Amino acid sequence: MPHIYNSLTRRKEELHPIEPGRVRMYVCGMTVYDYCHLGHARVMVVFDVVYRYLQGLGFEVTYVRNVTDIDDKIINRANERGEPIAALTERFIAAMHEDAAALGVLPPNEEPRATAHIGEILAMIERLIANGHAYVAQNGDVYYSVASFAGYGRLSGKDPEELRAGARVEIGEAKRDPLDFALWKAAKPGEPAWDSPWGPGRPGWHIECSAMSTACLGNHFDIHGGGADLQFPHHENEIAQSEGATGEPFVNLWMHNGFVRVNEEKMSKSLGNFFTVREILQRYRPEEIRYFILTSQYRSPLNYDDENLQNARAALTRFYTALRGLPQAEPAGGEPWRERFRAAMDDDFNTPEALAVLFDLAREINRLRAEDASAAAGIAAELRQLAEVLGILQDDPDSYLKGGVSRTATASLSAVVVWSDEKIDDLIRQRSEARKGKQWAEADRIRDVLAAAGVLLEDGPGGTTWRRG
Repeated sequence: MPHIYNSLTRRKEELHPIEPGRVRMYVCGMTVYDYCHLGHARVMVVFDVVYRYLQGLGFEVTYVRNVTDIDDKIINRANERGEPIAALTERFIAAMHEDAAALGVLPPNEEPRATAHIGEILAMIERLIANGHAYVAQNGDVYYSVASFAGYGRLSGKDPEELRAGARVEIGEAKRDPLDFALWKAAKPGEPAWDSPWGPGRPGWHIECSAMSTACLGNHFDIHGGGADLQFPHHENEIAQSEGATGEPFVNLWMHNGFVRVNEEKMSKSLGNFFTVREILQRYRPEEIRYFILTSQYRSPLNYDDENLQNARAALTRFYTALRGLPQAEPAGGEPWRERFRAAMDDDFNTPEALAVLFDLAREINRLRAEDASAAAGIAAELRQLAEVLGILQDDPDSYLKGGVSRTATASLSAVVVWSDEKIDDLIRQRSEARKGKQWAEADRIRDVLAAAGVLLEDGPGGTTWRRG
């Protein structure tokens, strides 16, 4: 059974689903006012692996990843562009789905949108008011009363009194306590609004996830995930809202993936080191990005730089080279590696250790290839089966090594694919003829021409194969 680091208790805990055989998991998704960046990609890939692995263990997994399609950032961006909010959010939701598909991320079981759950949001706010956890301010906003919830600060480890000492109330706010946060915002001119018992307005950001998660998964569920930046205040506020409204425990296990850094600096637009998934896909293939994300354990920082992406490319090349040319077979002979792989994944989804197991399998394939092709093929099938849990190594080896488009890729690979396969094959035929005629200088010249174009040749007993470098 997997042992997962619980951010709430600060220790690894064995997963014991509330409902035997079924895992209910909620992950905070995107606020759709721009394209996905590398931080979003990490969240999607990390919890896609969790989803795949738990399914592989035989659990029925209900995976919910929300979409925030109304908040201040969305309203501001739509106003900046003179674009209707619905048009803006639909465009970026479509782009998010394209990026997720390119990275091999499976769709969640449910993808609720905040604007489709206004009824649930209003009902939860009404319960919070009735339970003494919320109040209507003089300006028409509804606030959560942090002082009313005894456990506030458990998840983040923050002391409410220290937070209160450093907090300040913004102009126009009518909260009673600097720590109180908005559940419902009274309508302002030019902003979208919905009717409510407290007048027209729109939901605050935090209440959206409490309402959507409990609507989809029930008041008490197994796993809640998201980026480390959401631990406070967003997830802290979710606990206060949800437990204040239902009187039940909210979530058993809290998972938070680490920050993304660029060349060892925090990724931010102000530093000019902010990259969208689409920008990275102009230089690297989707599988290379996914592999790179998996080289760090999900709670650790992830450092984006060209060297790490090049290392991911080289690693995938080694894997696909090991798989190349072997016949289709059923998985066989991989029991020791399967046990090690599962031990790594059971230890808080330790993907770097899981990748190390895959490398050992690739070495075994290479050792067996010359002496027992059938055994090598069985181990290769084991490798691909385990790699599928991580969402990698599912393409045709020749297609990958020759730079062909992955079946999950949507990005242009024009920067990689310069010559057509037909042109390369023709030059290889010319080189073979030159070698047969002992025209060694001409054969070397063709090899050099191909190498300059990024095409590497490998001569073997069965002839010459090639891959892109």
